[in-house]
Amino acid sequence: MTDQTTEDYAFGPLHHVQLAIPPGAEDQCRAFWGDILGMTELEKPPVLAARGGCWFRGGGLEVHLGVEADFRPSKKAHPGILVRNLRAFAKRLEAKGVEVTWDDNFPGHDRFYAFDSLGNRLEFLEPVADS
Repeated sequence: MTDQTTEDYAFGPLHHVQLAIPPGAEDQCRAFWGDILGMTELEKPPVLAARGGCWFRGGGLEVHLGVEADFRPSKKAHPGILVRNLRAFAKRLEAKGVEVTWDDNFPGHDRFYAFDSLGNRLEFLEPVADS
């Protein structure tokens, strides 16, 4: 697969991924995304902060957690998050009580699934070196 490019535009890496959260769940998100995953919370612009939610950044990834009044966790849809040293990261999650489910059905990658503290599905993966 190649990058899609035309004379007028080119796709680059993602700026952020947004996941839904229920009203009032910001502290629960801080505990998961900040304390467990080790990401840094970002200050939202005031006009957006008034809507609730919170934003986090770690490595080159930014995650925006936005409030939805009729929140339902994403059980199938998910972000695929690249992680360097995936096995060590999985051990960190497990040590903090997060269940990790390994899946070897994606050629060229080690990967596992986990759920955030609100039930949103997350995929973590790392390319494997050619044997």
